[in-house]
Amino acid sequence: MQLTRLARQALAEFLGSAGLVAVVIGSGIAAQRLSPDDVGLQLLENALATGAGLVALILAFGPVSGGHFNPVVTLADRFFGGVSNRQVAVYLPAQLIGGAVGAVVANVMFDLPAVSVSATDRSAGGLWLSEAVATFGLVVLIFALVRAGRAGPAPFAVGAYITAAYWWSSSTSFANPMIDLARTLSDTFAGIAPASVPMFLLMQLVGGAAAVAVVALLHPEIPALADAVVVPHDGTDEPARRPVPEES
Repeated sequence: MQLTRLARQALAEFLGSAGLVAVVIGSGIAAQRLSPDDVGLQLLENALATGAGLVALILAFGPVSGGHFNPVVTLADRFFGGVSNRQVAVYLPAQLIGGAVGAVVANVMFDLPAVSVSATDRSAGGLWLSEAVATFGLVVLIFALVRAGRAGPAPFAVGAYITAAYWWSSSTSFANPMIDLARTLSDTFAGIAPASVPMFLLMQLVGGAAAVAVVALLHPEIPALADAVVVPHDGTDEPARRPVPEES
C-alpha cells in the first residue's frame, strides 16, 4: 500500500514529534538518575541530548514534511505560503498526538507509570517572557536561513539554538506548544504542571507572531522559498514526476 504525500507528511510529523518528546523527557529522567545531586549537570545532559536528537530527527523526517514538529513553526510556514491549509489540518493533530505518544514511551522506558501528570509549577513573569523570546528567536532563525538560501544547515542551527536556549532562557526554552502539552504527562525533570501551560502557549504564540512580522519586514521575498522549512521538501500532495525527455 502506498500512502499519499499528505499521509506521509502527517506520519513524518507524528514520528518526529514523538521522537523529540521521547528525547526531551527520557534524557531528563536519565540525567536525574545519573547525576542526582547536581541540577546544573542534569540540565547540561538534558540540553545536549535534546539538541543532538533534534538534529537527527529533522534530518530523518525533514525531507518528507519539512521537519516542523512544532505548531508555531507550522503556522508561521502557513503564513508565508510554505504549506497549505490541508497540510496544517493534518500537521497539527499529528504533532500533538505524536508528542503525547512520545511522553508515554519515555515514561515506560524508564519503568514509570505510562502517564503521571506533572506537578512542576512554571508560572512567573520571567518564564513567560523567556518563552516569547525563545520562540521569537527560533522562528526568526529558521526563516532567515531559508531566505538566505541556507536551509541545508538549518537542522544543525536549530539543534544548536535549542541547546543554547536551555541555558540562556530562564524557562529552558520550551518554545513549542506541542512540547508544553506533552510534558504535562510526565512528572519528571522535564515536566510542567497543566496549570502552567496556558501562559506558555500564549507567550509562544506572541513570540511566533512577532517573529513572523520581523521576518516579513527583513525578507519580503520569503514566500517564494517558504517550502524549504525546516529542510527542503516537496510540498505537494503527490509525488513529483520526472520530466519526459524531448525527442530529437
